[in-house]
Amino acid sequence: MSVTALEHYIAEFTRVEAILPGRRLPWLTRARKEALAHFAQAGFPTRRQEEWKYTSVAALKSSRFAVAPEHPDDGPTAAVGVQSETLALPDTHLLVFVNGRHQPQWSRLGALPSGVTLTSLAAALEREPERLEDLICRRAHNYPSGFAALHAAFMADGAYIRLGAGAALGKPIHLLFLATEPGLVTHQYNVVIADAGSRVAIVEHHVGTYGLAYSTNTLTEIIAAHDAQVEHHKLQQESLKAFHIAGVNVDQQHGSRFASSSFALGGELARIDINVGLNAERSECTLDGLYMTGDRQHVDHHTRIDHTKPRGKSREFYKGVLAGASRAVFNGKVVVHPDAQQTDAHQSNHNLLLSENAEVDTKPQLEIYADDVKCSHGATVGQLDADQIYYLRSRGVDDLSARALLTFAFARDVVERLSLSPLRSRLEKLLLGQLPEQVRELL
Repeated sequence: MSVTALEHYIAEFTRVEAILPGRRLPWLTRARKEALAHFAQAGFPTRRQEEWKYTSVAALKSSRFAVAPEHPDDGPTAAVGVQSETLALPDTHLLVFVNGRHQPQWSRLGALPSGVTLTSLAAALEREPERLEDLICRRAHNYPSGFAALHAAFMADGAYIRLGAGAALGKPIHLLFLATEPGLVTHQYNVVIADAGSRVAIVEHHVGTYGLAYSTNTLTEIIAAHDAQVEHHKLQQESLKAFHIAGVNVDQQHGSRFASSSFALGGELARIDINVGLNAERSECTLDGLYMTGDRQHVDHHTRIDHTKPRGKSREFYKGVLAGASRAVFNGKVVVHPDAQQTDAHQSNHNLLLSENAEVDTKPQLEIYADDVKCSHGATVGQLDADQIYYLRSRGVDDLSARALLTFAFARDVVERLSLSPLRSRLEKLLLGQLPEQVRELL
C-alpha cells in the first residue's frame, strides 16, 4: 500500500523533529506543529485554484523526498568545496549552503562594517531567537499554499542578515545554495532586516548537480525600514530534473527602495512568488526578470505589488525565451489600495517563442481603488522578427546565427539593467554559452 504525501511528511517530521534548528524553543516547536497541521488540511495546491491554474504539481506531489539526509554527519566532499569556489562571485561576502546546511569552511564572510550581522539562520536561532520570534510566528495561519505550510514546519537553515541604522555594505552578499544529494527536499529560510538608512545588495543563487532529482522549497523575507535600500537578485540554476518552489516577501517602509531581479534558467518545474508591500509613503520598487526554458521545462512567476500608501512608485519588466515543448507562466498583479493616491505603477511582460510547441500564459493585472494614479501594463507574445532575420542574412549571417543573435539581444536586454557588475558579467557568460561558437565569434 502506497504512502500518501501527508503520511510521508508526518513520518518525516517525527524522524527529524529532534534535529531541526531551534528545537529547544517552545514557541518554534508549536509553530512547526501548527504548520504541519495546516498542511494536513490544505494539502498541495491544485489547478482548480486560480493562483495555480496553469501549473500542475502532480509530479512533485507523487514524489517522496526526504527532508534531511539519512546520515547528516556525512559532510559534503572536498569536490563540493571546489565547486563552491568556482561558482562564487568575485568580491563578495560569501555564505555557502550544501543540501540545506551552512558550510562555514567554504564561506567567505570577510570584514563586516559595524552594525552588520551576517550568519546562518540556525546560528541566529541559537544566539538571538527573540529577534526572529515575531517574524516567524507572524506567518502562522497565513500560508498561501501547502508548500508554505511545509516550509514553516521544516525550515532548517538559510541566511540571517541584519543591518543596523545607517549601516552599508560596500560589497554584495552571495548566498550560494548547492544541491548534491538525490531524493532530498531542503527548506531554506532567508531573513533580511534592513534598519533605517541602511544599504545592502544580495544574490541568492541556487545550483544543482546535473541530472540530479531533488526539491527546493525556499522563502526569503525582507524588511526595509525608513529610507533603506535593498537589492535582491535571484539566479536559479537547478538541475533539469529538480523542483524549485520559492517565495520572496517584502515589507517596505517610508522612502525605502527595493530592487529585485529573477533569472530562472533551470528546474523541471520552478515556481517563484514575489510579494511586495509598499506600506508607507514614497516607497519604490523595481522588479525585473528573465526566464529561459527548453525541453519540457515549466517555469512560473507570480508577482504581486501592493500600493497601500500615497506616492509610491513601482516598475516591473519581465521577459521570457521559450524553446522545445516548454511552458512558462507570468502573472503580475498590481493592487492600488484606496489610500494610495498619486501612485505611479508600470508593468510589462514580453515573450519570445522559439518553437511551435512552446507555450506561455501571461496575465498582467491592475486593480485600482484610488482615483489619482498613473498606472499601465502590457504583454506581448511573439516569434523572431522575419525582417530582422532577413536583414542579418542579407549581410552574410547564416540563418542559425541570425536567430541566435536576435535571441541573445532579446534576453540581454534584462541582464543589462543589472547594477551589480559581478552578477551581470556571470549572466552574460551564461547567455553567451548558449550560443553556437560561430555566433560567439561575432560578439
